[in-house]
Amino acid sequence: MSRQSPARGVAYVILAAVFFSVNASMSKVALEAGVEPAVLAALRSTGAALVLLVAVVAVAPGRLRIGLRELPFLVALGVAGGALVQWLYFMAIDRLPVGIALLLEFTAPAMVALFSWAVLRQRIRRQTWLGIGVALLGLALVAQVWTDIGLDAVGVLAGFGAAACLASYYLVGSRQSGHRDSLSLTFWMFAFAALFWAVAQPWWTVDLAPLGRETSLLGAFDSVSVPAWSTVLWIIVFGTIVAYGLNLAALRHISPTACGIIGMSEPVGSAVVAWVWLGQSLTVAQLTGGALVLAGIALAELGGTGVEPSSSAPPPDDAGRAPLSPEAAAAPH
Repeated sequence: MSRQSPARGVAYVILAAVFFSVNASMSKVALEAGVEPAVLAALRSTGAALVLLVAVVAVAPGRLRIGLRELPFLVALGVAGGALVQWLYFMAIDRLPVGIALLLEFTAPAMVALFSWAVLRQRIRRQTWLGIGVALLGLALVAQVWTDIGLDAVGVLAGFGAAACLASYYLVGSRQSGHRDSLSLTFWMFAFAALFWAVAQPWWTVDLAPLGRETSLLGAFDSVSVPAWSTVLWIIVFGTIVAYGLNLAALRHISPTACGIIGMSEPVGSAVVAWVWLGQSLTVAQLTGGALVLAGIALAELGGTGVEPSSSAPPPDDAGRAPLSPEAAAAPH
């Protein structure tokens, strides 16, 4: 196992945000081709699990072994982080403007910080709270929340549900990253996500015909047509395996709070990519909001990991060991 390197962890999250940002516009192309949101989420999970299975078997098949004690955590990571985040996000953007949906989903870092403070009894630095607040204000400007007269209740609940699942992904992923390498951890996450979708949406009920159609890449690349399946393949490899793997690798070096805060750059990146690619304009307020998001991230990061040592340690588990905090779990063992 390599030593912790906060700089490497930050770089991993930023790179993951870049892939996620491009993935938002690529997903728009796939959805415009007629691929249903739930089908796209299922294809992402199943395709990622199959590709990662081949990779793990080729590199180190022994890493596929899992213990009974880690099984519930891997299931939770797969269902919450691999399956439900995508489904709830797609449900949110189906009922709300994309900017609003992203704003709701990216309240996740605040949820992580609250959980760490209230449940794990860690002291979160004031500078971290301030950074989260500034970043959320920036996201509100990017989303232009004042332009909506009313919000769909189901869409709002789906957005906050996606945030809760994303927060769970950071927290559980942090715990498990201390026990597993990123490759096998990412595989098991998507393997259990694929199992979830196999039950929730059996493949014999899915219409895969849209995958064989030619589709335009839209916007600046409107004249370019590609098979719809190629856009899904990009989403599986770069927008899923690479992006999620980078985030899980980052959790070996930085806390889930820090990972979540830096990840708040994703909506800004998505807006910029959509502006360049899809021709979606950015207002002065949105550009100001993007600057505030980046300022909030910098403010929180200048405070270190965002967690101060607590004088009261959590009680030990049934084996007599103190449970892993996000900070300890992120450290290699």
